[in-house]
Amino acid sequence: MFRISNSVSIPEQEIEVKFIRAQGAGGQNVNKVASAVHLRFDIRSSSLPEKIKSRLFLLKDNRLSKDGTLVIKAQQYRSQEKNREDALQRLRAILWQATQEQKKRKPTRPGISAKRKRMEGKKQRGQLKANRKKVNY
Repeated sequence: MFRISNSVSIPEQEIEVKFIRAQGAGGQNVNKVASAVHLRFDIRSSSLPEKIKSRLFLLKDNRLSKDGTLVIKAQQYRSQEKNREDALQRLRAILWQATQEQKKRKPTRPGISAKRKRMEGKKQRGQLKANRKKVNY
């Protein structure tokens, strides 16, 4: 089981991990060894609660495809195992973010003194602009 939080976990069979060749510099090793990790997680067919699934779809993340698959590519390290762990940590962070419920915002109104200060500031600004006008004798 892949644990996200104390109450939420998913079976590891739902996470698809493929090893591919990494991009960029690395000499001969990069051409021979498939050390980069391509992790795919299908949100729609996963065993996550519906509430978390809907929050995941609301995230504005370019790693989330239109068909509901979360794709993470990890190629920072030279070893497969470190890249695999990095990809799983990033998946855990995204899923954990979706488990956190946003607090509902309570609308507030400005107090009486704040309104008074605002009006005084407007009067001062208006007086300043009025003093710039031509004086008529």
